[in-house]
This record gives sequence, C-alpha cells and structure tokens, in this order.
Amino acid sequence: MEFKVSSNFEPSGDQPEVIEKISHEVISGARYQAILGATGTGKTYVMAKIVEAVQRPTIVICHNKTLAAQLYKEFRSFFPYNAVEYFVSYYDYYQPEAYVAKRDLYIEKDSSINDEIDKLRLRATASIMERKDVLIVASVSCIYGLGSPEDYAEMFLRLKIGTKMGRNTLLRHFVSMLYERNDANLSRGKFRVRGDVIDIFPSYEGDVAYRIELFGDEIEKIALFDVINNKVVENLESVFIYPAKHFVMSEDKIKKAKQTIQIELEERCSELEKQGKNLEKERLYARTKYDIEMLENVGTCAGIENYSRHFTGKSQGEPPWTLLDYFPDNFITFIDESHVTLPQLGGMYNGDKARKQSLVDYGFRLPSALDNRPLQLDEFLEKNLQLIFISATLGPFEREKVKQLEELIIRPTGLLDPVIEVKPTEGQVDDIFFEIKEVVKKGQRVLVTTLTKKMAEDLSEHFMQHRIKAKYLHSDIDTIERVDIIMALRRGEIDVIVGINLLREGLDIPEVSLVAIFDADKIGFLRSKTSLLQTVGRAARNADGRVIMYADKMTDAMKDCIDETNRRRAIQERYNQEHGIVPKTIVKSLEDILDIGRKKDSDKTTSKRESLPATRKEMLSLIKKLEYEMEQAADQLDFEKAIAIRDEISLLKKKT
Repeated sequence: MEFKVSSNFEPSGDQPEVIEKISHEVISGARYQAILGATGTGKTYVMAKIVEAVQRPTIVICHNKTLAAQLYKEFRSFFPYNAVEYFVSYYDYYQPEAYVAKRDLYIEKDSSINDEIDKLRLRATASIMERKDVLIVASVSCIYGLGSPEDYAEMFLRLKIGTKMGRNTLLRHFVSMLYERNDANLSRGKFRVRGDVIDIFPSYEGDVAYRIELFGDEIEKIALFDVINNKVVENLESVFIYPAKHFVMSEDKIKKAKQTIQIELEERCSELEKQGKNLEKERLYARTKYDIEMLENVGTCAGIENYSRHFTGKSQGEPPWTLLDYFPDNFITFIDESHVTLPQLGGMYNGDKARKQSLVDYGFRLPSALDNRPLQLDEFLEKNLQLIFISATLGPFEREKVKQLEELIIRPTGLLDPVIEVKPTEGQVDDIFFEIKEVVKKGQRVLVTTLTKKMAEDLSEHFMQHRIKAKYLHSDIDTIERVDIIMALRRGEIDVIVGINLLREGLDIPEVSLVAIFDADKIGFLRSKTSLLQTVGRAARNADGRVIMYADKMTDAMKDCIDETNRRRAIQERYNQEHGIVPKTIVKSLEDILDIGRKKDSDKTTSKRESLPATRKEMLSLIKKLEYEMEQAADQLDFEKAIAIRDEISLLKKKT
C-alpha cells in the first residue's frame, strides 16, 4: 500500500511550507536537509506528511528507547494501514565481555534478552523484505552488526498450495532457518509435527502461527491460526516464512567459516609465540578450538558474533552488515533530536574498539572480533544517502552540512515560546517558593532544574517541609517510578518536580507553566545554549509558560538562549495577530506522556485474584492465558501492565 497519513487535522502555520520544501528536495535527491523545529510545533506530524509525499521506505533514528517508543506510537497512529515497526536493543540487561589488564580481571558476557523486543526486531526486517510502505523507528542499535541481508533473504521460504515438497524436506528447511522442533509446546521460533500436519510459529509473530497440511509430497492446505485457542483465523493461498534469527547461514558458509577461523587461529598463535606471549597463546588456542568444536557439533557457540567476519565473508576492517543494509537503495533517514543522536552515533565505535582490543591483546579473542562492531560515523553517513536532521537545537555538524535550514516555529495551538526572566541567586529558594505558591493557585505545575542530585533531593525535601507537594527526579530513580512521579504531577497529586537532565528532550507536560533553572550561569554541558533551549521548551506547552533563570551574571549561553527564544516568540506573536489566533494550552490525555502509559485501574491485571484455579491443569491454562496477555501488553508498549502480569505469573507458577 501507499503511505497514507490518517489525521483529524491538516498542516497549518509554517508546516505546509516545510513539508513542501523538504519533500521537493528529497525527490530532487538532496543529500542533507534539516528542520529546526521548536518544541510543540508538530515535528512528528511533519515527518509523517513528508513520508506520505515522497512514498519512500523510511527509518527514524533517535537516541533512546523511551523516545523511540513514543515516536513508534505516534507513527502507528498516523499510518494505521502501513508497516510501522520498532527496532531497538533487545537487551533488558547487558554486561559485555571485557578484560581489565591492571587487575587481571576477565568479565564474561552476561545478558538478558527481551523476547518481545526481539520479536519486533525480526518483524521489522521481515516487513522490509515484503513491503515498500515500511517506516521503522530505531534507536542507535541500528548501527550494530546484524546478519547478512543476502543470507536472510536467501533463507526465507515461500510456501504455496500445490507446491511439491516432501515432509522431511520441509522440516530440514525449518531447521536450517534456525527454528526448533517442539511437539509439546508451540511457541515463537518453534514448530511441531503431527503426522502430515506441521505448525510453525514465526519468531516475528505475536499470537498467530501457520498450519501446513500435506497430502503425500504436496502442500494441500495453509491456514493462519490463533495459538491460544487453536482456531483457524484465515485460509491462505501462500505464505512467506522468514528465519527465526537475523544471524542465519547455510551449511556451506558454516563449513567455510570453520576453515578460515582455524587459519586465523594458527596465524595469531604464531604471532603471540614470536612476541613471547605463551600464556595468551595457550588461552586463545583452547578457547577458539572449543568454539570450533561447538560449531561442528551444534552449529553455534557462545560469543558466535565475534566470528561474524568469517560467516559473512567480509574483509578485515570492512563495515559490518546492519539494519540499514536491509533497506532498498531509495530509503530516507530522519535523525530525531540530532544534536544528541549524532554524537551518540559517532561515539559508539571508539568505546567498543577499546574494550575488544584488550580482549585481543591478551588472548581472549581473535583479531577478527574487532570487526564485530558498530559503524563509524562516516560509514553510517555512506549508508544513508538522504538524511533529514530534526531538532530544536541543531548541532555544528548539521549546520555545516545543510545549506538551507527549514524552520518550524509556529505552533498549531498558537502557543508562544515562554517569557524568560533572569533573577539573582541570592534568595533564590525563597523566591521560587513564592512563585510556586502563585502557580499552584492557578492549578498549574512547576519544574525546577538543579545541577546535582544532592541539591535536587535537598530542595524537594525543603519544599515538602513547607507544605509544597514536591518530588525529586534523577537517574537513580528507575523507569517505572519515574513514570509514577510524572503522572502524579499531571494529575495534581504533586505540584513540583525537582530534577537535573531528565527534564529535557521528549518530556512534554502541558500542565507545567513555570520552569525554574538554578545556577543558570554555570559553565558546562547542562547549562549550554542547547541544554538551556531544550529546558526552556518544557514550558512551551502552556499558554502561561514562563521561565526563571537564577544567575549572577549573563553568560553567552544564556544570552543566546534568550535571544533565540525572543526571536521565535516575535514570529509567533506576529503570526497569531495576522490570523486572529488566541494561544491555548495543549490538552493531552494522561496516557500520552511517555511510552509507558498509565491505564485505568480496571484495565490492569493484579495478583489479587478472588480465587485460584482448582486443578493444576486449570492453573497451567490460566498461566498460558496470562502469558498471552503479557505479550499483547508489551506489543502495545504498555510495559507497566506487562510487568504486573509477569509478577502474577511468577506467583501462580510457585503454586503449581
């Protein structure tokens, strides 16, 4: 299908001009473009309209999972009939393999993979193979090594009614695609066999599987069925089955890889022996020989990704395959919050290389492990032929590359950039105390930013002692508690949040009418022009938005921030006067604040059931049902509900 935006509103303000110009430049083949978009100007909507205009496969890259999930939800609402997918790191916990030479400490790799995110990643690559109307929202994990797209494409299987294919041949195909046989429990990435009926549950599906019925050596019937109730949903003429994992290889490639690994091992052991590193030589020989034996007998080994160069046939130093290689040549890339995302993309390679170099030097890994790496920035840029940078505060790289910036300044709601006032630091606590009282009387909220965790904690405690409902927010607060605090602010259960850097990109709270910045004149990242502009933007969702900077001197960053805010405000006021627009505070449902949205209590699953199933069979049936509900909740990015269900499942399993 073609990309088609579904929305109740049309482009307004400066949106139509930006959409038209950017779309025209994309179609003309422009390499770099940029949108300088103020907070609340509808940047995501503009991106969607550009995609609709150019009709190209698209990837949107941002700097963290939270923002990626928020964008994913928004794009799914804009493109309900197109393939909008989610691709972020699938690790809930990840401790990379490392060696600390000074302490002679080897740290083994340890990780916990999120099954739901793994499913979404696989669905993303499957969608690219099948469709042209694909938009993938990704974190910076998209620049890390992935299996070869050629191998992935070669290994997929198309099944069609009437196709001649014996039962054993079909089963061998599934095994070569890394699906596992399990006749007792059908789950993602597995298949079961019952006579001439084969059920396969693709790794990229959430609640449906495929049933293939054979008559002799011919496929007689193909059906899509619900894995929970086992009911057929739809009869199909044909179906595509994609590999269960991204790293999938033919037997010939595995055989060839074992030979090249052996050759590299002998060469490296010879080098270490010449250097007098006998301990490192013996260590490397033993570890690598064990891995080769595992490949021969099992087809895989621990840390198999460190041998990726041998499996893919890449040369030494050549960039690895990544998600970007799965796209067709004409795809476009949006870099959201580019002032943060681009530096993050550029910084991944050096850190990864430093860690792996130590493993290579001390005989824990072959030198080819260095080629299992993220892309360097220039390699990333080479793979993306057309990039569109988007930020309220573009960085130096974007400004250097882009000839003409397109500005999004006018907000559809008519809201203006907030008024900024500078006050001295002397008596700042008493002053903000008075300001908070006035704001709370109007039923509005306040954000206060500090430079240290200690000050955030002390200040929130001081407010509480003086009967101001306040909470502090910083990196020591886990994700779920963070959401609780933000939602409490929106509901009016607390009036003030005191925080540090968490009050910047991607945090939009319309109820906030005042942002206070303590120590605004301190030199550093948190008080740079970029950081100040992002922080000021948190007050831009309310018609009464104001910012107070507490400082004893006017720094260049403060001056630039104030000048830019006043420039935007003047343009917005002029537009409102010309069109008779009265600014209105944004009305936003509570569920929309972050990707982990709060649901009503009636929609939650809790562990307090009135009665438990009477038999073990009923208990297992309930657990299976809850596991399905947990997957559905996670698929919809309602992670809080998924966690509640997971906890209930754990309690039930203890009672079985």
